[in-house]
Amino acid sequence: MAKTTAMESIVLERRDFSLLLQGIAQAGYRIFGPKIDSGALIYGELSSAADLPLGWGDLQEGGSFRLQRRDDEALFGYAVGQQSWKQFLLVPKVRLWQAETGEDRFHAFQMLEEARQASIPPFAFVGVRPCDLHAIAIQDKICMAENYPDSEYLLRRKDNFVVAVNCAQPCGTCFCASMGTGPKASSGYDLALTEILEKGRHYFLVEVGTERGSKIVDQVKHEWAADAEKEAAERILKEAAGHMGRTMDTTDIKELLYGNLEHPRWDEVALRCLSCGNCTLVCPTCFCVEVEDFTSLDGKRAERIRSWYSCFTMDHSYIHGGSVRATTKSRYRQWMTHKLATWIDQFGMSGCVGCGRCITWCPVGIDITEEANAIRRGQPGGGAPIPAKG
Repeated sequence: MAKTTAMESIVLERRDFSLLLQGIAQAGYRIFGPKIDSGALIYGELSSAADLPLGWGDLQEGGSFRLQRRDDEALFGYAVGQQSWKQFLLVPKVRLWQAETGEDRFHAFQMLEEARQASIPPFAFVGVRPCDLHAIAIQDKICMAENYPDSEYLLRRKDNFVVAVNCAQPCGTCFCASMGTGPKASSGYDLALTEILEKGRHYFLVEVGTERGSKIVDQVKHEWAADAEKEAAERILKEAAGHMGRTMDTTDIKELLYGNLEHPRWDEVALRCLSCGNCTLVCPTCFCVEVEDFTSLDGKRAERIRSWYSCFTMDHSYIHGGSVRATTKSRYRQWMTHKLATWIDQFGMSGCVGCGRCITWCPVGIDITEEANAIRRGQPGGGAPIPAKG
């Protein structure tokens, strides 16, 4: 078993996959990945490879998600669930500050930086889809900005080990190929896996992305990837790219939306939108938060809590005198235009990675790709989603 180096490809047999997880755990990482819990596909802590969703796939369409049994034993035979890796980095709720009264004064305190660091061991994320790799990169750009970094995010992001899994079977709401974020991982990983089941064989083509990844796989039995195995992985990814459930034409998308702020389509989508905020909560890149102060009824304790927030709430745009975006139309337009246009001005990239979660988990099945395509067509009417090319 020769020593690997970054950017090389090896083959890992399915029977040896558990050894890979063991090696990651022995390196001191706390491992998180996909699992089935209470009939749902979630990301949670893994104790072994047995926790992975063996033989499970998914069916997704607008406003619909169903798990279904596959006819094989794939470990990563699904697309994405409602959760994203954001929950581990930009956590849904965090205490920023706490205080309590003493005998003669008010004591304010925060967890010491050293204590916080010790309480957050380095994470290993196993099963990160390419679209979510891009989402993490977007969150990094926002939350690790040089001038205004988020200290909590920095602690949680430090020394992450990332095992990406390339997409073999996109779901009905995926459109990562349109956004240039998949189905193959291009960067941001220590190891990238393509799961292959063919001719009675179950194995992984593993691309080593970093020296840290190389050290892990060197502890596991593996072979150099042959041309036939590399070609099998390329074939799977090519087929996946041609079978996206949705597509979005991103040509001059920023200018398209800026030039259609009064398009009648905004009124039509507002008639369906519930302003529930589901799309923002499942989105892997949305980062809006609110900060609230709480005081105990006896007046002895106080704390400041930061939690996820949504631009679909009335209070999100509240200033003295009322909310700037008081209508559902204005709030949906704000969300979609920010995601696909003003985000580019702010951060130099799109805020959408094509994961399709906002479509799947919208209670009324509003489809961001269809809204963008309808505005491009200049047709205010509805209609079925435009099918993927290929």
